[in-house]
Amino acid sequence: MANWFSDGSFRAILRNASYLASSKLGSAILGLVALSFAGRGLTPALFGTLVVVQAYAYGVSALVKFQTWQFIVRFGAPALIQKDLDRFRDVTGFSFGLDLASGAVGLIAGMALLPFISTWVGIAPKDLHLALLYCTLIPIMTAATPTGILRTLDRFDHIAVQQLVTPLLWAMGSGVSYFANLGFAGFVISWYLAELVGDLLLWFFAARELRRQNIHRALRPALFAPARRIKGAWDFVWTTNIAHSIWSAWGPASNVIVGGLLGPSAAGLFKIASTFFEAASKPANLMDKSFYPEIMRLHPASKQPWLLAVRSGLLAGGVGLVVLLLVVIGGKPLIALAFGQSYVEAFDLLQIMTASLLISMMTFPLESLLYMASKQRAALVAEGLAALLYALLLVMLIHSFGLVGAGIAYVCGMCLKAFFTFIPTLSAYRHRHTLSHSKDLNNG
Repeated sequence: MANWFSDGSFRAILRNASYLASSKLGSAILGLVALSFAGRGLTPALFGTLVVVQAYAYGVSALVKFQTWQFIVRFGAPALIQKDLDRFRDVTGFSFGLDLASGAVGLIAGMALLPFISTWVGIAPKDLHLALLYCTLIPIMTAATPTGILRTLDRFDHIAVQQLVTPLLWAMGSGVSYFANLGFAGFVISWYLAELVGDLLLWFFAARELRRQNIHRALRPALFAPARRIKGAWDFVWTTNIAHSIWSAWGPASNVIVGGLLGPSAAGLFKIASTFFEAASKPANLMDKSFYPEIMRLHPASKQPWLLAVRSGLLAGGVGLVVLLLVVIGGKPLIALAFGQSYVEAFDLLQIMTASLLISMMTFPLESLLYMASKQRAALVAEGLAALLYALLLVMLIHSFGLVGAGIAYVCGMCLKAFFTFIPTLSAYRHRHTLSHSKDLNNG
């Protein structure tokens, strides 16, 4: 492993991941504090309704969201290396325009649909106005342009600060709602304000960093004019949008389906279990966010990015093994301490979910490798097929085994995603000598 750390790209991945990890640890704790206050301050049914309200907004934003941060890294990073600021402005302006358009579509569609399905997903008519209020966050939730700018400019430290501020405000607002006995409305409004302030802070950081590096007029939204000057722009954003919209909606849609089939109390338990699972898999997620920008600077025809992926996956798997043991040993008492004995049933669900933890963490580089190799359509097919099969399994297994069936379906879905993504990645590696460097694709 000494040779691993002699690789500058590998060290950069770990450095940037450490920035994110420093905030994510606090973020996870604060998130659990916020959920703990909500779980203790509300009945299980109202807690489940609160989760569904948040999940609905997240789900809609995930469905319409373009992965503009990946577009900026994919096309903007080479432009900065070549000191082509006009091209970088085209990239960021196009991304900003996509964020505005998709956010408007998500807002209108989400608010129009909710009154028709609110009762089915467990939102009582008297709480519908609060759920509609939360939907007004959808436009800002869809925006990924500031994240892409900060990652391209290698300011992961700013992202780390923002990722800590949002859950801090979330926990503070939940604490006030709990001790002041503000009820369901208090929790909805406090979570709303935390999301709003946290997301606006990210825009502030991005704008300030652009000014600091004397990159002006980079946040002027546009669509068709810059797209004509960037070869492959529409193909990339539509493919990655559909793929990530499908997969990003995994968690929120699962909560909505569980709530619709088993009731809001079951949705609350599923939310707790999935939150613990997501927290356990954070090391791989953090490495992925720093892994993608690094391999985009490497030539896909060489072995370096592929070897870097193997090393990163193995390291993530080793961390995942430690995390898995900690979850199995400490998960039950932690859930009891945070949420109370009435929510301990979530640990049984969590134990089932953790069966897929190692596979999920070790295979995190696969999607980024496909994007590097310009195989984003293969990633779309893999993730779309896995998500479709997962949705079918979720409904079938819930009918057969109840909440336990939801956990089994979750494991199957994670494994299917890893398998379907590995096949085209292996093919891309075998034919890597035919791949072109990303900057060659960006000169159109």
